[in-house]
Amino acid sequence: MLVTTPAIVISALKYGEADLIVKAYTYSDGLKTYMLKGVLKSKKGKFKASQFQLLTQLEIVANHRNQGKMEYLKDAKVLHTYTSLHTNMVKGAMLMFLAEVLKNAIREEETNPQLFKYLENALMWLDLHDKIANFHLLFLLNLTRYLGFFPDADAKELTYFNLLDGVFEINSVNNYCIEGQNVAVLRQLLGINFDTLNEVKLNQQSRANFLNMLLLYYELHIEGFKKPKSLAVLNEIFS
Repeated sequence: MLVTTPAIVISALKYGEADLIVKAYTYSDGLKTYMLKGVLKSKKGKFKASQFQLLTQLEIVANHRNQGKMEYLKDAKVLHTYTSLHTNMVKGAMLMFLAEVLKNAIREEETNPQLFKYLENALMWLDLHDKIANFHLLFLLNLTRYLGFFPDADAKELTYFNLLDGVFEINSVNNYCIEGQNVAVLRQLLGINFDTLNEVKLNQQSRANFLNMLLLYYELHIEGFKKPKSLAVLNEIFS
């Protein structure tokens, strides 16, 4: 079926000498994989490799057979031209990290308009703002809402947060109940938006500790999820 849809580039892997295998999250059909033949060598071709940088927002025309195999693009154009995401070193490191998380976390070939809109708006916010040290923390926390394991905040005044069940507890009931600074940060982040993120004051160590807790939360709720390799680069940037 021929579709025209917004899409966000999740990864682009060189294949052979001149081809790219691109994973993109589409508004119409969820996660899709495309083979782009000759794109790395052709100067006159329909596509340019620069169109498929991490988390670029595109409008694509594609023939979706929906058989779980690689699809083929007929056309693509950049839908939103970023002003800083691909030129700012700090934002570039964050993009690499977020794209790797999304690649590990999103696996479904089915439409999820709310998730797509969340990604679209969050990336636009990141592009337009400079104070972003805590952006990835709120991004990952809010992403869990669309992945099905957003924390239940009804009793967030309780001492412990149960990573296994996603709820606050009065007592520690398993080995995945945490307390202390990470729970305090979680309380601060629950319910806020990116525009009020700067009100959350964290030092480098607190930020790193909370991120590690979030990644463990992902590991517990997404089968096969692995800690991103780009985490080391991100930690270096914010150290």
